[in-house]
Amino acid sequence: MKFTLAANDVQSSARAGVLHTAHGDIETPIFMPVGTAGSVKAVHQRELENDIHAQIILGNTYHLYLRPGTELLERAGGLHKFNGWQKPILTDSGGYQVYSLGHNRKITEEGVIFKSHIDGSKHTFTPERVMDIERSIGADIIMAFDECTPYPCDYSYAKESMHMTHRWLKRCVERVNTTEPLYGYEQALFPIIQGSVYKDLREQSAEFIASQNQWGNAIGGLSVGEPHEDMYAMTSLVCGILPKDKPRYLMGVGTPENILECIALGIDMFDCVMPTRNARNGMLFTTQGIINIRNEKWKDDLSSIDEELGGYVSTFHSKAYLRHLIINKEILGAQIASIHNLTFYLWLVKEARKQILTGTFAAWKDVMVKKVSSRL
Repeated sequence: MKFTLAANDVQSSARAGVLHTAHGDIETPIFMPVGTAGSVKAVHQRELENDIHAQIILGNTYHLYLRPGTELLERAGGLHKFNGWQKPILTDSGGYQVYSLGHNRKITEEGVIFKSHIDGSKHTFTPERVMDIERSIGADIIMAFDECTPYPCDYSYAKESMHMTHRWLKRCVERVNTTEPLYGYEQALFPIIQGSVYKDLREQSAEFIASQNQWGNAIGGLSVGEPHEDMYAMTSLVCGILPKDKPRYLMGVGTPENILECIALGIDMFDCVMPTRNARNGMLFTTQGIINIRNEKWKDDLSSIDEELGGYVSTFHSKAYLRHLIINKEILGAQIASIHNLTFYLWLVKEARKQILTGTFAAWKDVMVKKVSSRL
């Protein structure tokens, strides 16, 4: 894997680059649709490629480990062959999912003992075990095993957790360095910066992570309930420490406004379940603002969902028709809304990239933030 920078914005820290992987190039900044169990909910891979223009998708180690399991994935030749997606894939390590299990998990220095949310069976994730599972899945980018602290989180716990995440990272690196990929192509390990919203901890973590000299670097433990101002402050701080020649991934973020502001701070990669989760509930992100398609005001509106955005579903279907589907809980409504929202997210980062390349990003961003965050 290789990362090359194409341009830097002169009025912000925004940058445009290209991430080269065994399954294709990724133009950054990029948004990565979340396919937790190996598929993006309500969206076919053909639509991801041809309509949404996704360049990379996510899978989740925790969920893929439980179902379908590593044995079947290895027999299939990895997740790319199992689900038919031939472009790049990133796998989260499952740290966030284990954290969200609450009382159904126990964290120790060795790793995490947890009960499956499916059947209550007991399992253990260690840094070494997680790396082995991610080898079996075969993603192009694999995330290190970490602990995601909650918000709010007291200083002493955040500090203890951060240092344990660092120790776990060393074990992840050792495991990756002493094992070979299973499917004949390189897998790139990304470590994760923690430290909650504490400036000194984030500085320590960013410096430690940067010192490990891995393929890219991620920022975790944000977008977990903290004020946006804290998210931006921690992101700006960390981006000022991380090396400029490696991609920066802000995990689990977020709204269109969050993405634009964090691109301006120097982030290259984003993921979030928001566009598909909100779509299934009737919330649409558009080039003009946010629409709750369930509202009565759209009942007789026969205009396109988003003419400016383009794309088949956004221009062919009307707001009234989509509202009709969502109100009646038709599966097609979830499909149309999900495709539309993901198309918008990919359009947004593509436009941001264009503006960075032409040197007009900062002014464009300020206008676009107001537009995409308004309620219609």
